[in-house]
Amino acid sequence: MVPAMMDDGAGRPLQVLVISDFVCPWCYLGLVEIERVEREYEVEVRHVPYLLDPSTPPEGKPRRPMTRPGDPPTAMELRAEAAGIRFTRGREWTSNSVLAHEGAEFAHEAGRAREYAREMFRAYFTELEDIGKLEVVLAVGERAGLDVEALRAALEAHTYRPRVLEAIGWTREAGISGVPTFVFGDRFVLPGAQDAAVFDAVMERLGVPRRRQG
Repeated sequence: MVPAMMDDGAGRPLQVLVISDFVCPWCYLGLVEIERVEREYEVEVRHVPYLLDPSTPPEGKPRRPMTRPGDPPTAMELRAEAAGIRFTRGREWTSNSVLAHEGAEFAHEAGRAREYAREMFRAYFTELEDIGKLEVVLAVGERAGLDVEALRAALEAHTYRPRVLEAIGWTREAGISGVPTFVFGDRFVLPGAQDAAVFDAVMERLGVPRRRQG
């Protein structure tokens, strides 16, 4: 499994790989649920990059909005609202997310992966930012509590790009064809943005204990 991205799990909680892309709306919904799992169960979450559309050029590409302002809420929008997140309509640009994934690796090493992922999804889907731009990624990093100048240096040097590309290649070789996909250690693979009951059933099946409260 992604040797450059996996941690040594000996004697540690079950590691959950979250394979996702920051331009994937279902991945944003999946993030909310896996955050709950991480709060309630003895697991460690590790985000793994994926490219929803590998044909997107580095500068991004135009897209046609899927809904109009007066259209009724979609099932996805209603579920997002229930989860406390907002999808803003009117996106006319699809970003290339490689740079955002590089920033995610920096955030992981800084211990701010959860905060970074949440802010990156919000930037793309709520603020309609172009997350393929350096300054946008830096702004996201700042909101996530990262050292912005160190992040800038890493992004300009593409320090984490080989690691990101290796992981993306692994997802393809592993046959991952849709996101989000959740990999629980080497024991179970769960595709899709499932609801709470499904995640709880997986935790029970794998015998993962709940965290002690208080």
